[in-house]
Amino acid sequence: MTAPETGRGIAEHRAKHAETSFRILHVSTGNVCRSPITERLTRHALTHRLGTARTSGLIVESAGTWGHEGAPMEAHAATVLTDFGADPDGFLGRELLDEHVIRADLVLTATRDHRAQVISMGHSAGLRTFTLKEFTRLVRAIDPATLPDPEEAGGVVERARSLVQAAAALRGWLLAPNEEADEVHDPYGAPITFFRSIGDEINQALDPVVTALTGVPAPA
Repeated sequence: MTAPETGRGIAEHRAKHAETSFRILHVSTGNVCRSPITERLTRHALTHRLGTARTSGLIVESAGTWGHEGAPMEAHAATVLTDFGADPDGFLGRELLDEHVIRADLVLTATRDHRAQVISMGHSAGLRTFTLKEFTRLVRAIDPATLPDPEEAGGVVERARSLVQAAAALRGWLLAPNEEADEVHDPYGAPITFFRSIGDEINQALDPVVTALTGVPAPA
């Protein structure tokens, strides 16, 4: 991993991009199974609900705590994405670096261990780092009427920032019912049936998140 930037550098970078974009970072271990699926499903859902033009300020990417730098996603992961109508093409794995965490406005991890690793990197990441399922649980408890209208000034970027702040405020009040509730298990090396079950799990967790981000529910 790269050396941490100074506090001033972090603040300057985040301030520079605060009003124009919102960056979502998905994190797993190898960045060839879970986080590629989550990244591409998020992109697909955002574009499907908002259209390409309105998602221009939302940047979705992924990395792995032990990422296979430059590796393609696993073939079964690509199949799962195709099943959902999402695009698996052109993906290359990345090792999680400090710069990725610094740039991210929201970090969603596959497991609690990944969350802890991201937070341990510093960069004031604690308030913007959640497991995917944890964030889903918190988002379900947020009244969408309290979030900025995505049609008004600032659009979905301002709404996304407010959503993260609201979720962080609720974290201590809405705890997971058990240790497994916030985990998305690694399908690496498993048969396609297990990959598909993990894909369904991720897709179900993403649905309320994308709805909250966009203000647009999934098509019936």
